Amino acid sequence: MTAEPSPAGVLVLVAAAGAPWEAGALERLERRGSGIVLARRCVDLTDLLATAGAGLASVAVVSPTLPGLDTDSLTALRRSGVGVVLVAAPEELADGDAERLRRLGIEHLLSTAELDSLAGTVLAAGGDGGHLPLEPTGPDLEPGTTTGTVVAVWGPTGAPGRTTVAVGVATEIARAGHEVLLVDADGYGGAVAQHLGVLDEASGLLGAARAANTGRLDGVRLAALARQVGDGLRVLTGLPRPDRWQEVRPVAFDDVLEEAVRLAPYVVLDLGFSLEVEAVDPFGTGTPQRNQMTLASLARADEVVVVGSADPVGLGRLARGLVELRDVVPAVRARVVVNRTRPSLGWSDREIRGMVEGFVQPVGVHFLPDDRVAADRALMAGRSLADSGESALRTALADLAAGVLGEPQTHTGTRRGVRRRRSGRAR
Repeated sequence: MTAEPSPAGVLVLVAAAGAPWEAGALERLERRGSGIVLARRCVDLTDLLATAGAGLASVAVVSPTLPGLDTDSLTALRRSGVGVVLVAAPEELADGDAERLRRLGIEHLLSTAELDSLAGTVLAAGGDGGHLPLEPTGPDLEPGTTTGTVVAVWGPTGAPGRTTVAVGVATEIARAGHEVLLVDADGYGGAVAQHLGVLDEASGLLGAARAANTGRLDGVRLAALARQVGDGLRVLTGLPRPDRWQEVRPVAFDDVLEEAVRLAPYVVLDLGFSLEVEAVDPFGTGTPQRNQMTLASLARADEVVVVGSADPVGLGRLARGLVELRDVVPAVRARVVVNRTRPSLGWSDREIRGMVEGFVQPVGVHFLPDDRVAADRALMAGRSLADSGESALRTALADLAAGVLGEPQTHTGTRRGVRRRRSGRAR
């Protein structure tokens, strides 16, 4: 809810957290003829957000020392139509703090030495209307800036092999000579760390989200939070427990993605299964949704890889998932991966391809063999399939990665091609 224009002037909230500059700010804001009306002095952040959400003001003057002030709360203010002016002492703007505050999304930043400009700045902020940019943009991201390609690996419920595919694709892209950041963004229990033998208890994703929420995330910090697990391959490990998904706030995750595409030419995202969209909070407080990481990743992705298993239950889930995906991201053209294919199921690759194309027009359909021995060997060793020796599954994943890179595939990726390689008649 946005404040109605006041005939007396711009309605302002002040949340100074007891800062020494508060008295001087109030005196300037309440001067006759300033065009400003002091609506309320807020005792804390909760008071500020509640008052802003009620539509009782159009500008908030705040201190950087206000407990809880972060990207999420500032986004809530802007969603309420409230512009933000931050007033800080000179020492609070030293050593890169000014850049950190701007990274939080603060456009109007005043030093206490500039209090005489406060009224003009408040009027300017009131004219902004607390707007949010249509596209999430990070600091210093200018048109023409080179950013990485985002590859989102998604699949319906039932453990069809999303993580195996995400790890395999990321590893093969890195082996092709590209820098890759693999992000475990599964809000229901990511397993990338286990697949690659990363035993650190600290979550790279949570660390990055916390840094983003306080305006401290940049490329250097993101690179430090990601583990180097091979030549050209970094991993941002996921949630240590599924119940910690609420710690990854929506705006913070957007910032993590933006820094990720600056850090690496290829960003591979391992996503959770659910695409359910929860009811929108009518108060616009930006409360996180369980599936927001998956939904945001799919919306941001340049390439979507959809993984389903080849058995009857898995194919049914894949068909429904493709329809649901199209409803959530209407413009998507997915690359479909049918995992654990085997002759005993009794249908051909052509029949499966025909089923998929009956629901969507995919970029391509790829088939991965049910190579349990190779998958178990890699998982038990905590290594990628590429690092665990040659196998039919590794070869099929290399073909899938070549398709993602837009390169010619060396094999057909079908079960017939797998049998030829096993018999020694392949290249």
